[in-house]
Amino acid sequence: MALKLKKTVKELCAEAEKEIQTITPQEAVKLKDDPGVVLVDLRDIRELQRDGRVPGALHAPRGMLEFWVDPESPYYKEIFGSGKRFVFFCAGGLRSALATQVVQRMGLEPVCHIGGGFRAWKAAGGPVEQVPEKKPA
Repeated sequence: MALKLKKTVKELCAEAEKEIQTITPQEAVKLKDDPGVVLVDLRDIRELQRDGRVPGALHAPRGMLEFWVDPESPYYKEIFGSGKRFVFFCAGGLRSALATQVVQRMGLEPVCHIGGGFRAWKAAGGPVEQVPEKKPA
């Protein structure tokens, strides 16, 4: 018998989209050189190695995000206390919608995400660089 969930991922993402700001990839490309903006890549390192990365974007793996944002966490990253605007993205915009909702609820402001994620960034002509694969020692 299939698992019956109270809410599906699709429903969670739709609810998040109602609470957060979504920007277009074209808007995000225009923000890439703004010193008051931090682009935050939530994708797994394997995705970066396979698909490339946005030059200058902060890599914050989705599984660590809340810990990096919380000043009381031993994993806190000071960049999240900088007062800059944070623009989150993942591969397609679903993880970043949920992540944006969570950190916004935690109190991180201003924060938004790129609709369509990295794929939409790339399609909009946003710059991409390759990530060298680390060789095991």
